[in-house]
Formats: sequence, structure tokens, C-alpha cells
Amino acid sequence: MEQISKTRELRARMAELFDLPADLVAGLAHLELLGDRQLLLEGHGGILAYSDTRIDVSVGGMTLRIEGAALALRSMTDRELRVRGRIDGISFVR
Repeated sequence: MEQISKTRELRARMAELFDLPADLVAGLAHLELLGDRQLLLEGHGGILAYSDTRIDVSVGGMTLRIEGAALALRSMTDRELRVRGRIDGISFVR
């Protein structure tokens, strides 16, 4: 796990040095919020927990926790997912 973290850090530094999108080069997740009603996540590793108040998603060795009310998975592919509902908070859990 330590080696993976170092590799990602090196890729992120290279992306910054060459002014490239870090999410693409380093394999980082890309997250977009549309107000507090919709979330788009690219580069996920799957859903770990799912309810209408909390969704946990695997992202690069961490967990992205989405909390709110009336949360629902709007769409999901192997690369991206969309969540709708009232989003009250987003956090990374290590």
C-alpha cells in the first residue's frame, strides 16, 4: 500500500510540473458537485455502503463518504457514478 501511495504522489507531482490534469495522470478521482443536489464522481472503485442517508465509495485507497437525505444512485458505470438527493456533506475516510 505504501508503494502505491508513493507512486500516486510522484505522478501527481509530474502532472503539476508539466501542467497536466492531475486526476488523469495520477489516477485520482474527479469529483463535481452541482449545488447540493447532484454529485458526479469519475474514477471510483465501487460502492462500499449504500443507504438513502449515506453512500460510501472506494476511491484510490480511501473511502469517499457522501451524507445527506433522499440520496439515490442516478447512474453508474465502471468509470463514473452520479448521486442525486440532498447532499449535506462529503468527506474522505482513510
